[in-house]
Amino acid sequence: MLYNDIYEWEGWGGPMRLGSGKCRLRLIDLRKGSGKQLYFKPFLVIVQDVAGSPMSVRSCAGHIATTIVERFGIDPVRMTYVEYTPEKRYGSHNEHIIPGRMETVEFEWREGKAIKPVWRDIRPPLDHVVDDWLSAEKEEVEEAMGEEKVLPEGAV
Repeated sequence: MLYNDIYEWEGWGGPMRLGSGKCRLRLIDLRKGSGKQLYFKPFLVIVQDVAGSPMSVRSCAGHIATTIVERFGIDPVRMTYVEYTPEKRYGSHNEHIIPGRMETVEFEWREGKAIKPVWRDIRPPLDHVVDDWLSAEKEEVEEAMGEEKVLPEGAV
């Protein structure tokens, strides 16, 4: 994992900061820990909306992809960009569910800028790769939270 945190991007609006925002970014180099497996597109980018961002990842997809390529020095031809929206529950007892969604986004690259995004439903085997990363991350978080709840012997 090359990056796993909140990622903030500058907008294009000058002093007004139009188009700036933040998202959850996971940047994964699939070659690390993969043994002898070869990847044509070894860099997996997973972006997700976060609360408090004035812009959505969908509305700024090209700008976000461009800033990620610039900041991390990635060849865009070797990158797969995925928008992830987790499942949402609502209702008085969380009885209603809006299913989660994963989409790949393909761009046309001109002069180092990502333009003309095209969204497609994610397909196998990439959906399994993304699911595996997200599941592993969720397990790590749950383990860490479980460890925090353990009090030392004699503590009240």
